[in-house]
Amino acid sequence: MDFGKLPSIEKVDFTLPIDHTATLPLLNKAKNEAHIPQVYIGCPVWSTKEWVGKWYPLTAKEKDYLHYYSRQFNTIELNTTHYRIPDQATIQRWYETSEPGFKFCPKWPQQISHEALLMNTESAIQAFGENITSLNEKLGVSFLQLPPHFSPQQANILEHFIKTFTPKVPLAIEFRHPDWFKSNPEVEETFAMLQENHVGTVLSDVAGRRDVLHMHLTTPTAMIRFVGNGLHPTDYERIDSWVLRIKSWFEQGLHTLYFFVHEPDPNTLAPELAVYLTKQLEKHCQMDVKGPSPLPQVIQGSLF
Repeated sequence: MDFGKLPSIEKVDFTLPIDHTATLPLLNKAKNEAHIPQVYIGCPVWSTKEWVGKWYPLTAKEKDYLHYYSRQFNTIELNTTHYRIPDQATIQRWYETSEPGFKFCPKWPQQISHEALLMNTESAIQAFGENITSLNEKLGVSFLQLPPHFSPQQANILEHFIKTFTPKVPLAIEFRHPDWFKSNPEVEETFAMLQENHVGTVLSDVAGRRDVLHMHLTTPTAMIRFVGNGLHPTDYERIDSWVLRIKSWFEQGLHTLYFFVHEPDPNTLAPELAVYLTKQLEKHCQMDVKGPSPLPQVIQGSLF
């Protein structure tokens, strides 16, 4: 993910912001609802050839990558849907290839979010909604990434979209325009509207845009997009901070966590950080968390 990428992170303050004032009341209310806490950890891709031999078997063929990926992770940040609406045959193949309990979190098509800016896209919205709901119980939370120029002044367009899209599709919104992270009545009304309509928010933790880490939850499901820096020591320090915050959220009433690990292209190192995240969550939250495990390495014998 190039968004928020910096040539140097030397001067970046990676301290997690405090929670928005509306987050704790939301979680406390959700705490009274019967639920079993769920944790989903994944990456933004499954077709990483560099994982063959370490995370995928040496014999793995490209057509089988999703199968092996779903045995290591229990969710995917499905970015391919941002570029085209998948057909039913593709959806069926994804469903049949992935393991039971796996969750797909599809990104809304750019023709809806970026090209049309959510306007006059009813047919595309219907096509996308109908197709991804064919994932059935494997459909996680879809996320709509708004373009950087989509500001609070267009809040009425977002509200119209939310009130007319397919309600069977769980949804979270990723804001990027800086004005969404300033406290004013228009912004607060929009976030309240999201909460009222059971629409979540995406929290992006990236070096060059600390403002997008707004810590304002509008549903008891947290979706976090974490962008590391090549397993720099700060990657692990940031994960430590996140684990403590997540522990607090679960204690306060969080129902579900989606945590997607990004590392610099081609995400080769993402599983290593996911392993660390999994172990820390298990340690501090006393939860059984599914995460990747490196495959046994074959050591060649020697004649000498």
